[in-house]
Amino acid sequence: MEHAQPLARAFPWRTVALTASVLALGAGSVVALVDRPGATRPAARPGHVGKAPALPPPRPRSRISVLVLNGNGVSGAAGTAATAILARGYRHAIPGDAPQLDYARSLVLFRPGWQREAKRLARDVKIPAVATLDGAVAPEYARVPLIVILGAN
Repeated sequence: MEHAQPLARAFPWRTVALTASVLALGAGSVVALVDRPGATRPAARPGHVGKAPALPPPRPRSRISVLVLNGNGVSGAAGTAATAILARGYRHAIPGDAPQLDYARSLVLFRPGWQREAKRLARDVKIPAVATLDGAVAPEYARVPLIVILGAN
């Protein structure tokens, strides 16, 4: 047995009333001007049929430097992760220590404009958490676009 579902948006009573009155008067051509659910829209320009503009491919790994910070306190964790990142084809993977060593989870941080590359790096190193870099890093690493912080997981 089917039950009536509430409408997801307000029902266009005025549009329906206007449409009904125009139809009653016999001016069917005016109905096409009324915006109603299911109304047809003009066709898109050739080559633009429902497609978003294509994004350029992400920057190649061979042109990306990554800062790998040990945030879990396990000796050698950043160096081991940096070696694995280099093996994936990244230009540089610079190991170091995070300002604190009690991160519960690992994460990939990125500077604005580097989100796609950060998501790819996260897939490469199997880290599900990706976030925008919102804090300052040491001046010598100011130009590094991606940062991996290794947590306890």
